[in-house]
Amino acid sequence: MAHIRVETEIGAPPARVWADIRRIDTHVEWMHDAESLEFTSEAREGSGVSFDCRTRIGPFRLLDRMEITEWVDEQVMGVRHVGLVTGEGRFTLTPIGHDRTRFVWAETLRFPWWMGGPLGGLVGARILAWSWARNLRLLAARFA
Repeated sequence: MAHIRVETEIGAPPARVWADIRRIDTHVEWMHDAESLEFTSEAREGSGVSFDCRTRIGPFRLLDRMEITEWVDEQVMGVRHVGLVTGEGRFTLTPIGHDRTRFVWAETLRFPWWMGGPLGGLVGARILAWSWARNLRLLAARFA
């Protein structure tokens, strides 16, 4: 099992950041590793939304099937991965003063045996942490 946690400060209040990230289909604009996203549910917001995300990390490509499991406006978006890589994650937004947000992205993932299982998870966690930190820099830049 791989535990990954990255965070950044964004120069906007949680309400503004949430207004952007609540539109799940736009995550591909700031997630460098996400190539495309296709909803598999009628809903586009809130708990129960499901979607497939084509993901690329270096030479590796996979279809990441996800479902939103937690949705608290301006605070938390939780997700369950139900594809080849399984696990759970969440975005947490915390106000810093009146005009800044601490954005935390934390996930616990399980990699299949053919991706190295637990050992692959250790290596994968480092690669994903690096990639997701880059993604958070891209997200923060949307508010600069």
